Amino acid sequence: MTQVSLPLWLFLALAALAAWALLERLLIPSVRWFLRRRINRVLDEVGTRLNIHIRPFQLTKRQVLIDRLAYDPKVLEAMEAYAEQEGMPREVAQAKVVRYAHEIVPAFNAYIYFRVGYWLASRLARLLYRVRVGFRDEQRLGGIDPRATVVFVMNHRSNMDYILVAFLSAEQTALSYAVGEWARIWPLTQLIRAMGAFFVRRNSKNPLYRRVLERYVHMATQEGVCQAVFPEGGLTRDGRIRDPKLGMLDYMLRGHDPSAGRDIVFVPVGINYDRVLEDRSLVRRLDPHAERRSRWFVIRTTLGFIGRNLWLMARSRWHRFGYACVNFGRPVSMRGFCAEQGIDPSRLPTGERFACVERFARRLMADVGVAVPVLPTAVVAQVLLEAREDLALADITARAEELCDRYAAEGRMVVMGGARGHTLVSALNMLVLRHLVVEAGGRFQIASDSLDVLRYYANSLLPIAVSASSTAN
Repeated sequence: MTQVSLPLWLFLALAALAAWALLERLLIPSVRWFLRRRINRVLDEVGTRLNIHIRPFQLTKRQVLIDRLAYDPKVLEAMEAYAEQEGMPREVAQAKVVRYAHEIVPAFNAYIYFRVGYWLASRLARLLYRVRVGFRDEQRLGGIDPRATVVFVMNHRSNMDYILVAFLSAEQTALSYAVGEWARIWPLTQLIRAMGAFFVRRNSKNPLYRRVLERYVHMATQEGVCQAVFPEGGLTRDGRIRDPKLGMLDYMLRGHDPSAGRDIVFVPVGINYDRVLEDRSLVRRLDPHAERRSRWFVIRTTLGFIGRNLWLMARSRWHRFGYACVNFGRPVSMRGFCAEQGIDPSRLPTGERFACVERFARRLMADVGVAVPVLPTAVVAQVLLEAREDLALADITARAEELCDRYAAEGRMVVMGGARGHTLVSALNMLVLRHLVVEAGGRFQIASDSLDVLRYYANSLLPIAVSASSTAN
């Protein structure tokens, strides 16, 4: 018998290849079959209770969707123009398109969405807040055409918005979000993509990228995928609802023919919190002269905040951050809007279509403003700001209850728990504990350096004033 000697590195390489072949031929197909069976079981279960069903588009293999997007006729046309304009070979431009498509297209996984994502979102939301959900017109929400594309249009107060709305809407549908560059970090990227979200480069001026993004949004809308959008384009800095940016809405409506195909139904969603975790940092950005914080400062502050709250939990002295509430307003049919205005967006010139989208965005944001819930912290903040002097506890609660009655008469959703007076006192105590309000001799007044933060909360109750300077995303 002849012996053959091999270097150790070659033996290890051959052993690794043999192990991979064994996995690929025997184990991986079994694992895929096991996972697919669990996913199908989840789809069968949730399919019996969802009001807005998961579309075949969402269950299509990701690579198929990437190829479909990369070779879309309008994308190819934009690619040719881009290659000629930039003086680059067609193959290089095509590679850019494929890279953009890989970046944008999600990889929706029903098991991760309804099992992992829902569990994490519900635990985190309920750990931090007393979560409440409202329906201003539940009967009309339930009466939406099952074939229609449903788009939830929301105000943007906190990064918790993604978690809160996904958790509260999971009994109705699976949402597809547009998320920014902040989420493109490992391993967050994989989880968010599996939850059905797609990544967007905010304020990108690249015409080729914008065309690829536009065609993906158009494809998803035409296929009936339920989506969630923040027309403001970013978090509010002063508590008011910001002017809408029209890019995403225009992408959805650009090729929409109201006389054929699916209707697009927009559902206004108002979100509010008794405490926004980022409130001080958001308000600070209003000051153009404020010193820029270093990344290390942000990390240190965040870890310190988490550490303090964990320490309070360990000593059984921790309390949740008040209410977090999502209120779903009255659905608005795009088909109905077009009939009312006598227009067809798919046939309008660019300028006229944009004016039409802007009018529609104004209407949606006004409905979102009405849907924003009235919460205790915002009411107490408004009372203190209007008084401009120190007040006794009885005066604060009396004026706050008058405000609550006024908002309720206007049709706003007022969230005050069982005993309104007790809830208002708890909100005031939370402001005192955060050193936003100072108590002296049984009277309360705003701390000298906290005026902007109190305005931030009170501004959530103000009427919507959307300026005419709205621009594309």
